[in-house]
Amino acid sequence: MQGYNVLMIYSKDMNRLLMCKRLKNPYKGLSNLVGGKIESGETGIEAAYRELFEETSISNENVTLHHLMDFKYYLHHCYVEVYVGKLKRDVMVSGYENELYWSDLNQDFFDMTLFAGEGNIGHMIEQVKMSKSILTD
Repeated sequence: MQGYNVLMIYSKDMNRLLMCKRLKNPYKGLSNLVGGKIESGETGIEAAYRELFEETSISNENVTLHHLMDFKYYLHHCYVEVYVGKLKRDVMVSGYENELYWSDLNQDFFDMTLFAGEGNIGHMIEQVKMSKSILTD
């Protein structure tokens, strides 16, 4: 079963979420969270930090990731590990894979005409709201 990760990176003040505009399918043109594939021999957290740096230039010195939840898709033979972190300081983000931007949190993240993931982004954001105390570092 192939593993993937999704990374929820909040600004230092927790009022913005790092998003990307998908440049290719799946979800071309929709906003999504950053993330990628867990490679053979990697732990989930190792892959999360690697993908975060590759896609955004944010290093583990700038954020501590917390494992929030997993999704398992048996019919698609894959699973997704969701990690969340709050930036320790303001950083410049840069990436070549997708267009990166900071979204304010006053969006309807359940709107599937704007956001990828069949409503999962909205669900994950609601879970973070209920667990904000984990992001105190």
